[in-house]
Amino acid sequence: MIALFEIYPRLAERLPHAALGQWPTPVQRLERLEAALRERFGDGLGDARLFVKRDDLSGQSYGGNKVRKLEFLLGRALHEGRKATLTFGAAGSNHALATAIYARQAGLHAISMLVPQPNSPSVRKNLLMSHRVGAELHFSPYYAASARDALYQLVRRRIDDGQRPYLIPPGGSSPVGMFGFVNASFELRQQIGRGDLPEPDCIYAASGTMGTVVGLHLGAQAAGLHSQIVAVRVTAAKFTSMEKARRYFRHTLRLLRKADPAFPTVTFDDQQFILRHDCYGEDYGVPTPEALDAIRLLNDTEGIRIEGTYTGKAFAALLADAAAGRLRNKTALFWNTYNSRDFSAEIANVDYHELPKAFHRYFEMPDDVPAT
Repeated sequence: MIALFEIYPRLAERLPHAALGQWPTPVQRLERLEAALRERFGDGLGDARLFVKRDDLSGQSYGGNKVRKLEFLLGRALHEGRKATLTFGAAGSNHALATAIYARQAGLHAISMLVPQPNSPSVRKNLLMSHRVGAELHFSPYYAASARDALYQLVRRRIDDGQRPYLIPPGGSSPVGMFGFVNASFELRQQIGRGDLPEPDCIYAASGTMGTVVGLHLGAQAAGLHSQIVAVRVTAAKFTSMEKARRYFRHTLRLLRKADPAFPTVTFDDQQFILRHDCYGEDYGVPTPEALDAIRLLNDTEGIRIEGTYTGKAFAALLADAAAGRLRNKTALFWNTYNSRDFSAEIANVDYHELPKAFHRYFEMPDDVPAT
């Protein structure tokens, strides 16, 4: 049973949930990284302790942060008797791929509405794997067109199936999806209680559609943790704001307390939720030089792979704070939201020509960003 349900059993009765992941995900101290940073920055770290939460290992089929959200989103879809899901993302969306993989495992048909993004090897891999697991892929040239095209698909599937697909917002970031990261904070509290790590002074995580970071903050407040959430913006500013974070927080809390009035009434704490805008760079999906350095450093020291769109930028924020002495004598936790499960063998014989023609460009044109 997940940590949230152990503490609030009524939530287990009231919140539909599909068991998809492998919990708890490990916590690992980054001792070799600490040594490398002390060589790089001198005594600026002091007695700092650096850890990583390995959500990259969250699922046997596919890891990353989306598994936590999908346990509640797909649980709700199954509870409502839906036959399909419909979600949104960029062409190489990790969220769309994760939804396709776990929807199939749950017996649901997955529809992905995808918009352009800079080309890279990871975009091609995710497209091929999405096709491999049976996702229905649709390309739209921009976000407004994607919404219009999604409406058509909703109507079409209602006619075909007698019901519309279960609608999952981009990134799985809805109050229902955020239950997964409220639970993550309670899971972390249990690991702190077991001595796996000290209570972090700060937790660094990528902020795309904000579900991960807001869920962590709400969960931390409810679990009595004092960790500051450092939400590192990796999408355009219109998708990531303090106003949106507060709104998500309120809506998610309201649903939790409706399901179980014993769940504590907590407030959004501006001092404990920091939104960082300085690591975004040129555009979504384009890694910054700092992110590329962060990717190399974590791989070289700890053998942990991250990427340039989300986790590389979030980890670069941690390194920037270490360089500035802001982590001196502190415990910092990096929440690795990337998938580390290798599915290369599964797509080795997939022909990109089987994809809808609109996606062929990603296999026939040069990369816009370097491989990470």
